[in-house]
Amino acid sequence: MTLEQLRLFIAVAEREHVTAASRALNVTQSAVSAAIATLEERHGVKLFHRVGRGIRLTEAGRLFLPEARAVLARASAAEAVLEEFSGLKRGTLRVVASQTIAAYWLPVTLVAFRRKYPHVAVELAITNTEEAATRVRDGEVDLGIVEAIVDDPALAQWPIGTDRLTIIQASPCLPDAVDAQWLRAAIWVMREPGSGTRATLEHNLRQFGIEPAELNVSLVLPSNEGVRTAIEAGAGIGALSSLVVTPALHAGTLHAVPQALGIRSFYGLRHKERYRSPAAEALLSLIADRSL
Repeated sequence: MTLEQLRLFIAVAEREHVTAASRALNVTQSAVSAAIATLEERHGVKLFHRVGRGIRLTEAGRLFLPEARAVLARASAAEAVLEEFSGLKRGTLRVVASQTIAAYWLPVTLVAFRRKYPHVAVELAITNTEEAATRVRDGEVDLGIVEAIVDDPALAQWPIGTDRLTIIQASPCLPDAVDAQWLRAAIWVMREPGSGTRATLEHNLRQFGIEPAELNVSLVLPSNEGVRTAIEAGAGIGALSSLVVTPALHAGTLHAVPQALGIRSFYGLRHKERYRSPAAEALLSLIADRSL
């Protein structure tokens, strides 16, 4: 049986009249009669007594009516779930972002998202770029936002924002100029392999003709805050996002080395073959509005 057959049966049962039911539902009398006849023939029961020009429910029809109403009610509830989901009145947005983005760049947009869509839960996972790409590929999240190019044919990737790396040190005694020799001689504090910050720095160093293996690295730490704190303590120099170091530069606990590493992009990540959720689309729309 179909939902439409149930709908027509209920309309006739409530009005005890085929013509009245057809008018109420804006269908032909023949369509109503055919639906009732199909139900009766398929199950070998009579749902209505035909008495002259009127009709009355049989015992089977009286028993069937509340069940038919219940089925239509559940179908309406199921439809409402999908409508609410597509209309962002319920659901969960799962995002993974690399550390700099999750801690410094994305929160403002997430606050705006929650204000606009208060019934959509947001789950934000924080990891490095490499692991973020793995979670997107494995379908654990709807959307990834990372700091470096990801080489994975299963993923779609596009620029979503910009940032700049800043070389920093604790000492206020800054060099007059920075060249390859100075960079090789410096003691470095680095982010871990797989980090977008580290990948961007290594790309920039190669523009100076420096291979990362040539650097004098004293510490490798798995967070921006760890690198920044170690540099503030005098462990060496490092390169971090301007979003991370600007407060320390203003406070005078760190100083920017006069060497521009250029603008870098933040990237959105999606699985090419997975469903694009309305919540993820809404977040991307807010990010696009922010960049205008």
